[in-house]
Amino acid sequence: MNVPQTVTSTPGLERTAHLVYALHALGLVLGAFGAASVVGSFLFGWPSIIAVIINYVKRGDVRGTWLDSHFGWQIRTFWYALLWAALVALVSIPLTVVVVGFGTWVVGMFLLGLWAIYRIARGWLRLNARQPMPT
Repeated sequence: MNVPQTVTSTPGLERTAHLVYALHALGLVLGAFGAASVVGSFLFGWPSIIAVIINYVKRGDVRGTWLDSHFGWQIRTFWYALLWAALVALVSIPLTVVVVGFGTWVVGMFLLGLWAIYRIARGWLRLNARQPMPT
């Protein structure tokens, strides 16, 4: 889907979008190879928190360009992951009383981690191809 361009994007804004994807990817990698979980590192690690702050600070600069769809994609990925992690916890914590909650927690967080990896990879690949994200 083409996004109408009223303002041309600058190479600096494209680098910013790459930086945000890189920070989110770093958060995922730190979770995969560190002591934290993939989702925990993505949501609560400094790289992703810095990435979301950059998204909000620079979002006005990309309005009307094809990069606006990437900034929206990055922001939604973070907040949807936080929402789904909260829902998994809301379901899993009470179920730990009957031990099932440990399984729902692990499966839920694993699937959420895969989803976050998919979202970051898909967005970054489309950014490299200079294509907007579908809305």
